[in-house]
Amino acid sequence: MSILASRQNMPSPASPNVIPFCELRPHGASSSMRELCSPLALEQEEMRQLDQAASNRSRVRKRDTLFWPGDSFTALYAIRLGTFKTVVLTEDGREQIMGYHMAGEIIGLDGIGNDRYASQAVALEDSEVFVLPFDLLDELAHNVTALRRNLYRFISNNICRGHNMMLMLGSMRAEERLGLFLLNLAQRFQTLGYSSNEFVLRMTRDEIASYLGLKLETVSRLFSRLQEEGLIQVQGRAIKLLDSSALKRLVGQRC
Repeated sequence: MSILASRQNMPSPASPNVIPFCELRPHGASSSMRELCSPLALEQEEMRQLDQAASNRSRVRKRDTLFWPGDSFTALYAIRLGTFKTVVLTEDGREQIMGYHMAGEIIGLDGIGNDRYASQAVALEDSEVFVLPFDLLDELAHNVTALRRNLYRFISNNICRGHNMMLMLGSMRAEERLGLFLLNLAQRFQTLGYSSNEFVLRMTRDEIASYLGLKLETVSRLFSRLQEEGLIQVQGRAIKLLDSSALKRLVGQRC
């Protein structure tokens, strides 16, 4: 769906149910949630305020948009269920995928600088997010030193991940990019408490190609090659890592 497509099927109204924000656990607490919430050692009232700030939830149906480029920045979004891609429009009109985001991760950070979101966030499956009004989060962070430091650290680490992505695109061969992408997904699924060897790709081959800076034909060929070499097994979007050690050697990691 193009960024310039009409804005239909926006997120449904927030659910009134309250789930403690720092206990966001699809299976186990994600690295992003631990990064933002721990170790805070919050007082009971501070924890209540943080939970209250994150009490609203919105459901986003598959292929619907959570926020658009140019929308006023009002909130960060913690993914409770599902996955999202973040997309920007290049000067020649192409959609470039900038991020692939899973349960427990936070999106919307690109809106802090100019008070407007710089990307489009699209649900890759039926998903649900916590809405974190930034004014409330900022006020609470101002009063709670530990939360403020964790928020700064969280933003810094997101910048570093962006730098690592640029390094990958600039220095790795095509097969190394795909191998690292699969290993990264495996690690993220493991963090969530799922299998690190078998998972479903929510992005299409074309979307993976955009994310990795490759052509669709290249990605399709590489999936076939890795399967022929016995490193992975592919059935549609279902992936099984048969030889993670070989994949790590492919991308230059120690086993």
